[in-house]
Order: sequence, then structure tokens, then C-alpha cells
Amino acid sequence: MIRKAVLPVAGLGTRFLPASKSIPKEMITVVDKPVIQYVVDEAVAAGVREIVLVNHSAKTAIENYFDVHYELETELEKKGKLALLKVLRDIVPPDVRVISVRQGKPLGLGHAVLCAREVIGDAPFAVLLPDVLVDNAATPGQTDLGHMMAAFEKHGASQIMVEQVPRERVDQYGIVSLGGDAPGAGPGPGESAAMTGVVEKPKPDEAPSDLSVVGRYVLPGRIFELLAQTKPGAGNEIQLTDAIAALIKEQPVEAYRMTGKTYDCGSKVGYLQATLAYAARHPEVGDAFRALVRQYS
Repeated sequence: MIRKAVLPVAGLGTRFLPASKSIPKEMITVVDKPVIQYVVDEAVAAGVREIVLVNHSAKTAIENYFDVHYELETELEKKGKLALLKVLRDIVPPDVRVISVRQGKPLGLGHAVLCAREVIGDAPFAVLLPDVLVDNAATPGQTDLGHMMAAFEKHGASQIMVEQVPRERVDQYGIVSLGGDAPGAGPGPGESAAMTGVVEKPKPDEAPSDLSVVGRYVLPGRIFELLAQTKPGAGNEIQLTDAIAALIKEQPVEAYRMTGKTYDCGSKVGYLQATLAYAARHPEVGDAFRALVRQYS
């Protein structure tokens, strides 16, 4: 069973300046929790019990968030604020470990994943990009990541999460190529299909499909050796997609089509969309928030 996940959080978040000058973009809140909390919750719900943060020296606030704040907990306990105390202690379940490693230089997503090699070892693992929230609220108790992990264990094939995007916007994404399928065809929601490659930002009339990579991966330990051999590509960075392309030549890799919704919280509009969606169903403020939206609509 897959028990480990890598979260690359070392990026400087330039799309969220000036806020991200002093606050890690992963710590910006959606309603009452930082973005990264939702991503960790997603991993934990799927069965992950070891979270590896690939961090930067300027973003220790993320590490501190997942650490124990003994003085604050003691103060809350003294004042009888037990509900708040429980919220703090539930940030990470007691059987989940959060480990932090450093990415000294910004050499790309592939390099960030490679930085976790000594902690992960040869075990299969998940990668979750913390900019992306995957919302599975419509299917309580089931997560797309959980389905990907189950598919990996059943088929022995790496899983890359994808979602359908408008054909005219494929040039903004990494688009998967599917083996034996006509252009545009692919797996149904919640299903996987064999991949033959990934094309970065193709022209709409040249795209092999309309399925874009979302930011969730389930990969074998073999990917580390391939990343170590990968030369810098676009932006002079080590690209995870280049290592996945090499992996496809050795063993099966599948595209898993998600059933939920995604929100790109690395962009201002995506962040606002996430805030609207999560606030509207929040157990404490949902009713008031929906009334507020109606008031200003």
C-alpha cells in the first residue's frame, strides 16, 4: 500500500506577489485553513501516512504550521477552549508524520521531487502539487487520489491525474497522449488509460487529446533514478514530465481522469473560485456567506 507523498512547496509564489513576499503562498487561507492543509488532508484521506515537504529556507512558516505549538496549546487548555485545542491537534493525525527536506536551488519540479529521494527510498509514492486543490465534495468518503493509488496497486502502472479542458486552451497545459486512441478520446471519469507521452502546451490543432495534467501523480521509486539522469529542459529546469516520458519507455503509465473539480490556487482567479466554493458549504459561515454573495450579486 502506498503510504508516502511528496509535496513540493519551495516555489516563491511570484503569481501571488506582493502577499507571497512574506507569507508562503501555500499558507494563504481558503476560508479558515491554509491551502496546504487541504492538500495534506487529501493525502491523509487517501491513506498516506508520511508527508515529505520539499521546502525552501525562506518558508519555515510551513514547517512551523505542522509542528506542535506547545505554549498555544497549553494556553487554550488553561482557558477551557477545548474546541480550538482540538482544531490545532487535528491539523495532522497522530499516526501521520510530516518531514521537511530542503531544495537549495530552484531547479524545477523534477529536481524538487528528486530532493525527497532519501526519505522515500524505493517505495512507490504520490506527488501532490500544493497549488492545486482537488475538490471531491460530491463523492464523500472517496477521493480521486485514493482511486489513483488503488489503480496503481491493481494494474502496476503509474497514474497521472488528468482533466478535460476546452480544446482552444490546450496550449496552456501539459496534454497527455493516449495509446491506441483517436485524438480527443480517453478514459471516462474515474477510469485510467495507457499513456504514450505528454506534450507541453501544444497548439490546439496539434494536441493529441484534450486531457491536461492536473498536479497529482502516483509513481514508482524508479522515477528517482530517471530524474537523476534527466538533463535540464524547459527553463533550464529538471522537468518531471521528461522523467515520466522516460518511464513510459520502460513500464506502463496511465492517465487517470478525475471525477472532482480542481482549483488553481496559484492564480488569483483560481484562489477566489476555491474560496467561493469552500465558503459556500462551510458548516459555520456557509449560510451567511451565501446570503452575502446574493447581496452583492
